[in-house]
Amino acid sequence: MQIIFKVLRQQQNSAPNSKEYLLDTQPSSTILDCLNHIKWNIDGTLAFRKNCRNTICGSCAMKINGRSTLACKENVGSELAKLGHNFSTKNVEDKIPEITIAPLGNLPVIKDLVVDMRSFWDNLEKIVPYVNTTSENLPDREFLQTPQERSKLDQVSNCIMCGACYSECNAVEVNPDFAGPHALAKGYRNFADPRDDEHQKRLEEYNTGTKGIWGCTRCHYCNSICPMGVAPMDQITKIKREILAAKTKNESRPIRHRRVLTELVKTGGWIDERQFGLQLTSNYFRDIRGLLSIAPLGLRMIAKGKFPFSFEPSEGVEQVRALMNAAQEQKDQD
Repeated sequence: MQIIFKVLRQQQNSAPNSKEYLLDTQPSSTILDCLNHIKWNIDGTLAFRKNCRNTICGSCAMKINGRSTLACKENVGSELAKLGHNFSTKNVEDKIPEITIAPLGNLPVIKDLVVDMRSFWDNLEKIVPYVNTTSENLPDREFLQTPQERSKLDQVSNCIMCGACYSECNAVEVNPDFAGPHALAKGYRNFADPRDDEHQKRLEEYNTGTKGIWGCTRCHYCNSICPMGVAPMDQITKIKREILAAKTKNESRPIRHRRVLTELVKTGGWIDERQFGLQLTSNYFRDIRGLLSIAPLGLRMIAKGKFPFSFEPSEGVEQVRALMNAAQEQKDQD
C-alpha cells in the first residue's frame, strides 16, 4: 500500500518546513522501518535518532500524527486506524493516506527529528535520580530488598527516559522551573525505595513551589501517552499524598489549596468562592500580604457586581459528604 509521510524538517534556529515522501509499505511496518527506508533509499539527509528498535532504549521518541511516542513501537496499520482508515475497502478515488512525523515538543530542535535533550536531563539530575544511603561502610553484604518492596517499584522502574511525557507536558511548556513528569516519576521511585536514606529531604524538595509536584497541572497527558505504562502523574499523586499526610494546611499555599478545596466541597457540595480566596491566599488573615494581594481583585468584583455576598449549599451535599468520607475510609484501610 502507498503512504505519504509528511516529515517536519528544520535546521537549528531556523523555521521548520514539511517534506513529503511517498512509500510503498505494509500495515505491519513500523514507523521506524519507514523512516529507515526514507533514509537509506530516498533522502540520506533526513536526521533522526534510533538504537535498539525494540522499545527498550527510548531513542526514537518523536511525534507521530501529533502524539509523542516511539517510532519502533507504532506501525503503519495502527496509525492509519487511528485516523479512521479502513483497510477492508478499496476505492480508486480515495486519497493516499498520510502520516505526519515531527520532533518532540518542549525541546529545541538540532536537526529534523533530533532534539536537544539537555533540559530533560538537567531536570532529572535536580531530583537526585539514584538511591542515597549512608550505609556504604558495609562491604560484606548487598543492599537487599524483599520481593514485596521491589514490587512497589515495578511500574515506575519501566521508565526508559524516552521523553514522550516531557514533550507533551503543559506545565513544562509554561513553567521552565518545573522538573517534569519524567523526573518526578523517577523521584518517586527513589523516594519509595526503603534503601534510600533521604526520604524526608526528598519530600521537602518535591514540595518546593511549582518546580516540584505542585507544578503539575494534572492534565493526564503524560499518563495517556507513556509508551511503557509508567503513568507519571499517578507517581506524582503518590508523592502528594505523602506530603499532605505529613504537613498541616498552614504549611504552604499548595497544601492549603488541596485541603481548603476538600473541606469546602465537603461542607457545601460546591466551592464557596469567598471562603476559598480568603483561606487559600491569606490563610485565615494570617498572611496580611496575601490578603492585600487579592484586595484589588475583590474590589473590582464588587464594582462589577460579580462578588457573591451569600452562599447556598448545593443539593445533595449530604451524599457528597458521605462519598468523600467513604473514600477517605477506604484509603485509610488500604
